Amino acid sequence: MEKILVVDDDPSILKVVRMRLEAQGYRVTTAFDAQKAIDLAADNRFDAALLDLKLNGKDGIQLMQDLHHINPEMPVIILTAYGTIQSAVAAMKKGAYSYLTKPFDHENLLLQTRNCLERSRLTKEVKNLKKIVKERYGFENIITKSETMQAVLDQVAQAAESDANVYIEGESGTGKELIAKTLHLASARKDGPFVAINCAAIPETLLESELFGYQKGAFTDAARNKKGLFLQAHRGTFFLDEISEMPLSMQAKVLRVLQEKEFYPVGAQKTVKVNTRFIASSNKNLEAEVKKGAFREDLFYRIHVIAIHLPPLRRRKEDIPLLANYFLNKYARETQKDIAGFTPSALQKLMLHDWPGNVRELENTVECAVALATENIISETSILADHNVAESGLRSLKDAKEDFEKNYLTQLIELTGGNVSQAAKLAGKYRADLYQLLKKYGIKAADYRRTPH
Repeated sequence: MEKILVVDDDPSILKVVRMRLEAQGYRVTTAFDAQKAIDLAADNRFDAALLDLKLNGKDGIQLMQDLHHINPEMPVIILTAYGTIQSAVAAMKKGAYSYLTKPFDHENLLLQTRNCLERSRLTKEVKNLKKIVKERYGFENIITKSETMQAVLDQVAQAAESDANVYIEGESGTGKELIAKTLHLASARKDGPFVAINCAAIPETLLESELFGYQKGAFTDAARNKKGLFLQAHRGTFFLDEISEMPLSMQAKVLRVLQEKEFYPVGAQKTVKVNTRFIASSNKNLEAEVKKGAFREDLFYRIHVIAIHLPPLRRRKEDIPLLANYFLNKYARETQKDIAGFTPSALQKLMLHDWPGNVRELENTVECAVALATENIISETSILADHNVAESGLRSLKDAKEDFEKNYLTQLIELTGGNVSQAAKLAGKYRADLYQLLKKYGIKAADYRRTPH
């Protein structure tokens, strides 16, 4: 039951508001003055507050700010007389959710209160989701300190608020399934099943019966009914990994499931309804696949509602030491070896490598090094045996700075879709200076401009 604080120095207003709100099942606490309201807020956690703009001895806006010091996320509705609407608008600019003009309509009071409480619920949910992502997945499964990946985790938290389809794009080994699982567990469907299928791993002849299931007698080996993966994901999340590898004939059938939320099991005469959230991923550029005719455009738009791009490991090199040490501890425990860490030259070698296989390659590299380790520290010679630092060479400071600058500019222009003015603002540079830097490194903004759909 949601708790609401109502503050007004008019007893009749308090009585009416309390009666109306309690009739809707809310728990209402009232106060005649600002200090009493502050004391109540200090001892209780309210989901929303309705505050009179003009109180004896205190301004309602100041009271709102005092209450927000105690509970920053509590939404506030300002109660105001007709002649002070301008002040109520000013209150909204300072953090109020909305205002009600006295004498207020009964239905409007309830509508504004419901909307205000919904805002409160969403705010708490987002905070909780971010906490889940940070604590449960940021420290244990998603090891990162890079700003790029933090932005991805923020996207995950926001995507988890809705039930919209999500598309995750990233190179092989960047952790697309891990992000999909995180999104599922941070969503309202977390108590439902998470079902994943790798579209590239199942032969086309078996894919339909795996996805849709089948009726007994539908084909020679169908000795009994089989529930398909779509139905197994009912009330949960269905993850279509490497969807770009799905045959075109199957894409049309999957599109219908996404549109209608129903399908025919193989051999069935009646449709089956399914309530599931769809997440898809690919290590290919799906827009390019659409242009080549290898992927249906209508399916692309159906899955591409919320797009999350996972950066390759070479674009988040600050995460390499964190990840490497995480994997080292993991495999040292599994093999019961006492390994203290990496030598500086070994870490340097890890940092200089480009990691075409991304996090998966790094994990395999560390696992191999631990398995073969005969000492309590991993040296340069124990990792990436086919690569040595001398060959790649430790670059001069000037070369390293230029390499960083070029990578930074490329990411910046890619992020802003070739918009140099926006890129200059993000970089804190004058546009003319940014043009000079782009020219220096041969980066053409036009190559990154997104084609409007």
